[in-house]
Amino acid sequence: MCGIIGVVGSSSVNQTLYDGLTVLQHRGQDAAGIITCHNGRLHLRKSNGLVRDVFHTRHMLELPGDMGIGHVRYPTAGCASSAEAQPFYVNSPFGISLAHNGNLTNADELKQELFREDLRHINTESDSEVLLNIFAHELQALGKLRIDENDIFAAVARVHQRVSGGYAVVAMITDYGIVAFRDPNGIRPLVFGSRQTENGSESMVASESVAVDALGFQLIRDVEPGEAVFIDMKGELYTRQCARNPDPAPCIFEHVYFARPDSIMDGVSVYKARLRMGENLSHKIERVWPDHDIDVVIPIPDTSRTSALQLANELGVKYREGFIKNRYIGRTFIMPGQKQRKKSVRQKLNAIDLEFRDKNVMLVDDSIVRGTTSQQIIQMARDAGARKVYFASAAPPVRYPNVYGIDMPSAQELIAHGRSEEEVAEAIGADKLIFQDLDDLIDAVHRGNTSITRFDTSVFNGEYVTKGITSLYLEQLELLRSDSAKEPGKEKSVSLDMHNTA
Repeated sequence: MCGIIGVVGSSSVNQTLYDGLTVLQHRGQDAAGIITCHNGRLHLRKSNGLVRDVFHTRHMLELPGDMGIGHVRYPTAGCASSAEAQPFYVNSPFGISLAHNGNLTNADELKQELFREDLRHINTESDSEVLLNIFAHELQALGKLRIDENDIFAAVARVHQRVSGGYAVVAMITDYGIVAFRDPNGIRPLVFGSRQTENGSESMVASESVAVDALGFQLIRDVEPGEAVFIDMKGELYTRQCARNPDPAPCIFEHVYFARPDSIMDGVSVYKARLRMGENLSHKIERVWPDHDIDVVIPIPDTSRTSALQLANELGVKYREGFIKNRYIGRTFIMPGQKQRKKSVRQKLNAIDLEFRDKNVMLVDDSIVRGTTSQQIIQMARDAGARKVYFASAAPPVRYPNVYGIDMPSAQELIAHGRSEEEVAEAIGADKLIFQDLDDLIDAVHRGNTSITRFDTSVFNGEYVTKGITSLYLEQLELLRSDSAKEPGKEKSVSLDMHNTA
C-alpha cells in the first residue's frame, strides 16, 4: 500500500507536496519521494524513511517548480530498498515521471514484452517501473512531436488494455502537465480537487480526500474506475473514461484498516462505515451471545476506535481506553519480518491496569491478519489483571493473500487460513472470539453509497475481481511474501506467470 499525490500550481508546489505526503504517511513509512518540474528541468529527491526524515530544508530548496508529484511507500514484497523508492523517471518520450499505488498481477509478462517488443530496460523489481515504461511506450507509439489531452487519454486506454491488477497512478509529463488514472475496477483509491489562490487556480490528485481537505483544496470527486484526469500547465482540467468496460469493485479493506477515518472514498465516509461496522458487529454479538457477560469494551488503537465505540454504545456496555499507544512506532502488520514485528508490539502499546483488573474485557480490533499481535495484546490484558479476555474483529477472518497492493503475508502466515474461528480463538488465547460476517461488512460500506454493486473482498473469500489469479500465481506470490523472503540477503528472483495454469 502506498500514497500518491500530484499538484499543478500557480507557484512553487514543493511545500504542498510535502504537506500532502505527511497527511498520507499512514499509507507507507518505508520511503518517500518528490519530483518537480521547473522551466523544463526535473528535480528529484527520494530516499528511505519518513517524509520528515527524507526532506530537510536543503532538499526543499532544490525542488523548485509549479508542478510535481510525490509518493510514500512501503514494500509489497521483499525488503525495503531505496532503489525502489518512487517516483520513477524515463526520459523518452518527453520526460515522464510516475508514482503508483497498487500491484500489477501480470508484471512478469509485461517485463518480457517491454524487453522483446518495446525494447525497454527495467532496472528494478518494482512493477511501478513496468507501468511507467508501458505508459511511456504507448505515448511514444503515437509518433507525435507534440501531444494533447486526446493523445494522453489514448495512451492511458492502451495501458488499461495491457495491464492487469489494481493501480492508482499519477504521472508528470515534462512541460505538459499531470495525468492521473485508476484501474478499470477502481480497486485502489484516487481523488482530485482544486482551489483558488491569489496567484490563480491550482489542482491536486491524491490517494485520499483527507490530503485534499487538509491543504485547503475543494474535493471535486473520486477518479472513476478506468477514468483518467489530465491537468495541463495552464491549470485546465480534462477527464475521460479510458477503459472499455469499467467494472467498479473498490477494495473494502481500505475502509477496514488503511484509510484515515476522515477520508471519503467512492462517496463513502470511512468514519461512518466504521461506525456501521461496530453497529453490525454488536448485532451479531446479541444474536449469537445474548447472555454475554462483557464488563467493558476496549479498542486496540487506533483504527478500531470508531467501531469499538459504536459496538459498546449498541450493547450498552462501558467503553474505555485501556491501551496507550507510542505514536513513534510504525504499523506492525506492515513491518518486514516477524522478529521485528513481535518486538514492536510491547514497544507500541502499554496497558492501563485499572481498566482491566478483575473485569471481563472485550477487545476490539479492525481485523486479525497474522494473529501474533492479537495474541500478545490478549496476554497483555491478562497480565493487567483481566478476569476474561474476549476478542472481536470488525472484519471477517482474513484467509487469503491480497494481490492488489496490500502487503498481506503468505497464506500460510495468515492465522485464519485453514482454521475455524474456534481454532483461531484458541491460537490467539481468547476466551471467546467473534468475527464480523462478510455480508455485514459489505453492508456497512455499501450503505454509504448504494450505487456500488460489489467490492474486492478477496482477502476474506478468495474471490479475485481480475482474471488470471491461478493457484500457481498464488504459490509464487507466497514465496515472495513470506517472512523468510524478507530477511536480508534473500534472493527474490521468483517470476509470477499469470498464464501458466498448471
